[in-house]
Amino acid sequence: MNVVTKTIELGDGRTITIETGKLAKQADGSVVVRMGDTMLLATVCAAADAVPGTDFMPLSVDYKEKYAAAGRFPGGFTRREGRPSDSEILVSRLVDRALRPLFPDDFHAETFVNVMLISADGVDMPDALAGLAASAALAVSDVPFNGPISEVRVARVDGKFLVNPTFDQLENADIDVMVAATMDNIMMVEGEMDEVSELDLLEAMKVAHEAIKVHCQAQIELMEAVGKTEKRAYCHEVNDEDLRKDIHDKTFAKAFELAKSGNTDKHARVAAFKAVKEEYIAALEPEVAAEKGALISRYYHDVEKEAMRRAILDEGIRLDGRKTTEIRPIWSEVDYLPGAHGSAVFTRGETQSLTTVTLGTKMDEKLIDEALVQGKDRFLLHYNFPPFSTGEARASRGTGRREIGHGNLALRALKRMIPEDYPYVVRVVSDILESNGSSSMATVCAGTLALMDAGVAIKKPVSGIAMGLISENKGKNFAVLSDILGDEDHLGDMDFKVTGTKDGITATQMDIKVDGLSFEILEKALMQAHEGRMHILGKIAETIEDPREDLKPNAPRIVVITIPKDLIGAVIGPGGKIIQGIQAETGANVAIEEVGNIGRVEIAATNKASLDAAIARVKGITAIPEVGEVYTSKVKSIMPYGCFVEFLPGKEGLLHISEISWTRLETVEAAGLKEGDTIDVKLLDVDPKSGKFKLSHKVLVPRPHDQEKK
Repeated sequence: MNVVTKTIELGDGRTITIETGKLAKQADGSVVVRMGDTMLLATVCAAADAVPGTDFMPLSVDYKEKYAAAGRFPGGFTRREGRPSDSEILVSRLVDRALRPLFPDDFHAETFVNVMLISADGVDMPDALAGLAASAALAVSDVPFNGPISEVRVARVDGKFLVNPTFDQLENADIDVMVAATMDNIMMVEGEMDEVSELDLLEAMKVAHEAIKVHCQAQIELMEAVGKTEKRAYCHEVNDEDLRKDIHDKTFAKAFELAKSGNTDKHARVAAFKAVKEEYIAALEPEVAAEKGALISRYYHDVEKEAMRRAILDEGIRLDGRKTTEIRPIWSEVDYLPGAHGSAVFTRGETQSLTTVTLGTKMDEKLIDEALVQGKDRFLLHYNFPPFSTGEARASRGTGRREIGHGNLALRALKRMIPEDYPYVVRVVSDILESNGSSSMATVCAGTLALMDAGVAIKKPVSGIAMGLISENKGKNFAVLSDILGDEDHLGDMDFKVTGTKDGITATQMDIKVDGLSFEILEKALMQAHEGRMHILGKIAETIEDPREDLKPNAPRIVVITIPKDLIGAVIGPGGKIIQGIQAETGANVAIEEVGNIGRVEIAATNKASLDAAIARVKGITAIPEVGEVYTSKVKSIMPYGCFVEFLPGKEGLLHISEISWTRLETVEAAGLKEGDTIDVKLLDVDPKSGKFKLSHKVLVPRPHDQEKK
């Protein structure tokens, strides 16, 4: 073995080591990254040649957390790792988005990057090391890559920025962002914030970039140490420069005019651009058109891209005719679906979200059982992107990685606006019905509307906007675009999504596709995004300004009662008999859990009568009998010497025959009592030794004159 190790000092006493040459040596590149007792194994393998006809970068990135890393068994019947969890998919996406733009444009070999958590101490967060591990594996391989990069998490705790904080430190952070960058440029940003300013977010990026520069330098030194500065030779594209020039000469002017035409209809615009290409193909010999079809499509795509960019940079005209700061027309509606607990339709241009809110009880919590994280989620947001939203004729095959990523961004945007002690479990579902740019931001806006329609007392409304960038000469000439179209995202240089309230940013996601993105451009984009967010918040307020004061009639009503910890067992009963009986008799759902030193009882029902009945039962069980109090009791059994009555749920006492009436009774039946009857009793005393209750009914009725004491 030729083991090579590099150490990165974090400046706070912690270190990161990168080791190569020991594990997975048959991969094109492999490293083990270690921080404390947390270890990640990253490998990269690239095919020797590209699949014929491939004109894109077929990159696959997979992040996997092994349960054994934390000394745990996986759940489920098979007791082995299964499909990736949402959190693993989100980490995979973070790494993918940072790596993908840095492969050469003409490199089309299938490339697989795998990152595995192989040891965990539960202190340091492994997802913050995944990008570094993946890049280091590429660095020690011969796979062409214009890196290295690294990713770090930056958190602000008590006003101080921390790089790669621990799990415990992150709990108190008001900024939590993951940043990926090369030595020179920011490549990717994603995170959530507690209504912070644009300048605070920029400062977090700068702190991250300084740390990343150190990581990149260590990888460069590692690459030199293993002799991988020269990468493999490849030829994955066959070009025809004469054809490229001919297509440009004969189609650019027409495409440029279309780019400036201001056509607001997406499908009409696509058809018009396609007609230019078809006109060019029609003028060719059939044999040439058939042989060169793939090249023609690729070169004409470049023409479309150049035409769109030139129209913006030279003429200040976007594809749909808007100004760079202009937001597309917005209309929205709430209470659209009568059966939902809350609903909204939000439409911005040709992007539309139909969003619902469902309010649930503790039974509806999402259980989290991951290698390092266990717990429950009470706020869920699901995003669906069916093919018909873009007019595609294909089947929908379940939730993809993109849907999980977009849903997570919207969740992070909204979740801090839910009150901390809100008794309901909340599920927001966004179904995208139309899409032409930033459906995730439409989800944030529709989610805000639907939550307010449902009567969820959110702290403040949240809106979101996607910003784009067209730049040249390494950012010396650029235009920042507000509320980008799908084509402006696809053909542009940046997709920068920002969400927030009137008082600050709550979440962000940024992907960069070019070198030379300065902090000056980022600051301009953030400030322009602020203006766009404020405009959209105004439109939201026109539809619904504040959360509704009451829930919808079909929504569950929930009341939370706290009880002493030692009375939890009394409410549950042996084998759950008591709590099940309450639910069966009242029709309410009752859930109980121990929180600290108290019991938290959550009672939910769809009508007030059921709710009140269940509350009374629980309060009765947990009530402490008080001497002198009068209770309405039920006769449980008849004895020769009296009857046993239940005067509080689970609390029974003997009503002696002598305490039933002022008149002497020979039998209990003589008083007209039978099992199941109700009778008021007064608690006279509690025996301090036996705990038995002394009850009386006769003291509650007037004493006959002939029975009065002399």
